[in-house]
Amino acid sequence: MTKFKPVALLSLAMTVVPTEAMIRSYSASIDDSSWSIIKNSPTACVLQHTIPRYGKANFASVANKKINLDFELDMLNLPAKKTAVELRSEPPAWRSAIGSTSISHLAYYQRFNGEVVGDKAWMMLSELEKGMAPTFYYQDWYNQQDNIKVAVSAVNFQPQHQQFMDCVSRLLPYSFDDIAFTTLNYRKNSQELDPRSRKKLQMIQQYLKHEPELELVLIDSYTDSYGGRYNNKLLSQQRAKEVKKLLEKAGIGSHKITVSGFGEKRHIAANKKIQDRNRNRRVVITMSRGY
Repeated sequence: MTKFKPVALLSLAMTVVPTEAMIRSYSASIDDSSWSIIKNSPTACVLQHTIPRYGKANFASVANKKINLDFELDMLNLPAKKTAVELRSEPPAWRSAIGSTSISHLAYYQRFNGEVVGDKAWMMLSELEKGMAPTFYYQDWYNQQDNIKVAVSAVNFQPQHQQFMDCVSRLLPYSFDDIAFTTLNYRKNSQELDPRSRKKLQMIQQYLKHEPELELVLIDSYTDSYGGRYNNKLLSQQRAKEVKKLLEKAGIGSHKITVSGFGEKRHIAANKKIQDRNRNRRVVITMSRGY
């Protein structure tokens, strides 16, 4: 029995050494690990980390009714095919006794960046806060003999993390989608918006102050059928122009805003009841942005 033990050990050694050599690792060293806030506004917060020779790691949270967090691994070379990925939390070399833990099993998709969303993204952030390194493992797309290891370094993370969380705490409690199509209603024979519409317009103004990617704003104004067609046409145009002025005060360039007054045309309700006439007295704001 004893004569076979050296052979078994030699065989084991020959299999372990090549396996370790097949792992290609990407991570920032202690000297070049950096984190930065690349967007800090009431509409979006983005915390970024550079992984040398591989790409960038981004944590992002945006204005929304719900607290949210997404992580994106922005790769220099996008996946060539769908790939199974394991995400683990690993300790730095000087804390190796702690051991690693699994965060999630994911998939990379062809020609798309890697993404981690929701609870798992928050878990990555908390592991970094503890000094751990969220690490991705997957098989190389072109060489099945190679495995890839991509680590997100916790070095220099803490100061920028605090700024990022401060930004998240100041995000507006509504998203662009909540205001991108908005109907404002007016009091009868008046330029005055009803209370709900005034609040909605304030939300739009507040959001657009921090939305540089806005491309186009359409303002379409309508009236009920009382007061004469010509007067209603003028009234709808005046209302649309007033809304345009308010949006310009919020910082939107006039060249991005298109105004139309339709008067009595295109009713969305009958005019016999007061409630229906209130619905017809409206300005519709439609917005689009460049991403």
